[in-house]
Amino acid sequence: MLKIFKYLKSKEWALVLFSVIFIVAQVWLDLKLPDYMSEITRLVQTEGSTMADIFKSGGFMLLCALGSLISSIIVGFFAARIAASFSRRLRGLIFDKVESFSMEEINRFSTASLITRSTNDITQIQMVVAMGLQVIIKAPILAVWAILKIAGKNWQWTATTAVAVAILMIMILVIVLFAMPKFKKLQYLTDNVNRVTRENLTGIRVVRAYNAEEYEEEKFTKANKELTKTYLFTGRIMAIMSPGMTLIMNGLSLAIYWLGSYMINAAGMTDKLTLFSEMVVFSSYAIQVVIAFTMLTMIFIMLPRAQVSAKRINEVLDTKPSIIDGNISNPKTQLKGEIEFKNVSFKYPDAANYVLKDISFTAHKGETVAFIGSTGSGKSTLVNLIPRFYDVTEGEVLVDGINVKDYTQQALHDKLGVVPQKAVLFSGTVRSNVAYGDNGKKQPTTAEIKNAIEIAQSTDFVEKMEGQYDAAIAQGGTNVSGGQKQRLSIARAVCRKPEIYIFDDSFSALDYKTDRKLRAVLKKETADTTSLIVAQRIGTIKDADKIIVLDNGCIVGMGTHKELLKSCDVYKEIAYSQLSKEELENE
Repeated sequence: MLKIFKYLKSKEWALVLFSVIFIVAQVWLDLKLPDYMSEITRLVQTEGSTMADIFKSGGFMLLCALGSLISSIIVGFFAARIAASFSRRLRGLIFDKVESFSMEEINRFSTASLITRSTNDITQIQMVVAMGLQVIIKAPILAVWAILKIAGKNWQWTATTAVAVAILMIMILVIVLFAMPKFKKLQYLTDNVNRVTRENLTGIRVVRAYNAEEYEEEKFTKANKELTKTYLFTGRIMAIMSPGMTLIMNGLSLAIYWLGSYMINAAGMTDKLTLFSEMVVFSSYAIQVVIAFTMLTMIFIMLPRAQVSAKRINEVLDTKPSIIDGNISNPKTQLKGEIEFKNVSFKYPDAANYVLKDISFTAHKGETVAFIGSTGSGKSTLVNLIPRFYDVTEGEVLVDGINVKDYTQQALHDKLGVVPQKAVLFSGTVRSNVAYGDNGKKQPTTAEIKNAIEIAQSTDFVEKMEGQYDAAIAQGGTNVSGGQKQRLSIARAVCRKPEIYIFDDSFSALDYKTDRKLRAVLKKETADTTSLIVAQRIGTIKDADKIIVLDNGCIVGMGTHKELLKSCDVYKEIAYSQLSKEELENE
């Protein structure tokens, strides 16, 4: 828990110091009140006392109460300020850290868990910081100061107070022992509810198509009930706290007055007034001691859950990304747009088997290199090694003659225009999605955006949308079709004007006519640009300069369409499954 406070800045530590000063002032003022109360009691019982003296002591009491109130407000203001700025910084740090993660780290934590850690867990820390400054610091100061005030006053009353505190501590211990395991469980159960909800919402079309609403409701109900059950258990245990505290405080006051009545009755006339005055003061101080321990109890309630949250936040912040930046940010090389794989093998983290084995090929500037193979043959995995979504297990991937590991990620990505297998659009406009990102060049002009959209065969539907190029795009691109989404993703890559295009099965949602027309325009517009195309359709790749056939992670064929029809059985099998013998012979 303490480890997370290293992210507090010096300015915030200064505010903590100011808070401590005002807390000490508040405690001093609170403990000064019983002294004036004792003085007023003595004045009321003493002959010859004037109302002016009583009003004077009462006035000092009011000033102490007002000062305590002002100190409390200042401490609350500082605590809220520190907690809010600290939580803002933690959210920023987690977001930046997650941005640096490779797919390996993201898959390890899961998306739902990372969302919970960025929101719910930080809220727990914020609450502890806000309450902690007002309680953790104040409680021990108040307890020690109040105990020193009553020390040596009267052994009977002191013993009574000690018994009350002992009962309080036993009650706290029992509650903490029962509640702490459940508090630790709460965050993981919140993760689970987020995961189930997210799966249901992202897959809502499949859920409805398969009439699985009832199944999803049962799954959510199970997760929700488990979380609710845990909340109720902890809530019921904590509900014992308030009446327990009230009983102990009232019981302590009653015990002090009960013992005091016997002592006052047994004392001489001259000592009765002194004993009564001391009893009033002692009772006030004893209650302050119990209040101090009660405040500590609140921390015991909040700390277990916050401790789990802090651990989960630190797990993210302390994770070392597996993809480390190289040193080359401004590569100076004569090569441009060249990709070379040298004996590359790859397996996913913690996997036993290799997905790719001994892959070697070169794609020169201006060439179109296509990859085809059966599902699971490693096509998408191969192209994902170029932008370093994963790092190779063995061998090297070179871009412009330099190992991709030697580039800074920004410099490497500046060279690439990636269109992923699953088209992704962000909430915003057509314009903001096409001009998305930074590739070290100036922001694209409207003319360049329109040109990219035209190349991607998207002008027809974009200009029919309300607002045209400034038409709204919903989160995830839910207000456009799959094919439109894919074409806008291609337009985004074209607008980037990269050295290398990576199309990861990016034409699958397009009809044959649009596919052929788009590729023809792309080939013309990107003649000096290297293109890597992953595809399932022979029609999409048959005009490529080089086709690489993959089977079970190995290259089983490499060449042009006509060459592979003669030399590669796997390619021939794929071709005949899609086109007739006559069509292939005519080609």
